[in-house]
Amino acid sequence: MALTTASRPALPVPASAPPPARGRRKNYAARRSEGLAGYVFLSPWLIGLMAITAFPMLLSLYLSFTNYDVLSSWEFVEWVGFDNYKKIFTLDPTFWQSVRVTLTFGLIAIPLKLAASLGVALLLNRERRGVGLFRSMFYLPSLLGGSVALALVWVAMFNREGAFNAGLSLFGIEGNNWINDPDWALATLMVLTVWQFGAPMVIFLAGLKQVPTELYEAAQVDGASKRRQFFHITLPMLSPVIFFNLLLETINGFQGFTSAFVISNGTGGPLGATKLYTLHIYDKAFTDFQMGYASALAWIFLAAIGLITIVFFSTGKFWVHYSDGEN
Repeated sequence: MALTTASRPALPVPASAPPPARGRRKNYAARRSEGLAGYVFLSPWLIGLMAITAFPMLLSLYLSFTNYDVLSSWEFVEWVGFDNYKKIFTLDPTFWQSVRVTLTFGLIAIPLKLAASLGVALLLNRERRGVGLFRSMFYLPSLLGGSVALALVWVAMFNREGAFNAGLSLFGIEGNNWINDPDWALATLMVLTVWQFGAPMVIFLAGLKQVPTELYEAAQVDGASKRRQFFHITLPMLSPVIFFNLLLETINGFQGFTSAFVISNGTGGPLGATKLYTLHIYDKAFTDFQMGYASALAWIFLAAIGLITIVFFSTGKFWVHYSDGEN
């Protein structure tokens, strides 16, 4: 009786023959050469990371536990443990003054800078004649950055005979020596920081281009005003961009140094009004030559910036909204 196709036993499938040993060696050599080529291309960055970033950071961490003072040789360096950190929090009133000045500067200048950049980005988001020129003009101050030349121009503008007082005199208002006034010196530094809002403005412009126009059209059909559209459409859709700008500007703002150094001639004056934390680190390292103490100040600063970053990422899930609905 002939077997049907359904009842016919399946023939065993022959196993594929393993690749020859020569082919396996060639594949291994090719992968190894690709990996080696990758490390060759990465080597400039790796060398820079180790020589310019990693090694100085580890050396600074070690020095923060010593009494190294730059002028003495390494033979006289002594391990002092946490003495530098104890002195910072208990015996250094300038530390607390610099913390207060830095927090005041950051809590006022950074929100104003972000508000100015968002406002100008909203104005420049409309396609009109000459809008590209205005975008370039508003972005130009950011290209100057924290340059010494710009800080010197700022000093000349806000001194007693500066252009700002000349403008006030046209309206019969008596000017002031703003740079040397303890009540206004930090404010002039804030104005300089806010004026350089070009970089976050460009990022806000890019974010505004990604907001779907259908949302605004639907809101207009429902009778929503411009104010409601801004708070219920624009801001929620821009929340990831706002978070990005807020984080970067906070870190960069707290690291400000050049402008404060030039405006105060390196003293943090008048009367410590512009004594930012970075300026205090500089004074301890290169004026008092207490490099170990300055290293401890720098690591406290790094820990504070890290803590602020953790707070931002921890609270971001409550107000940052992404287009896919996930935080």
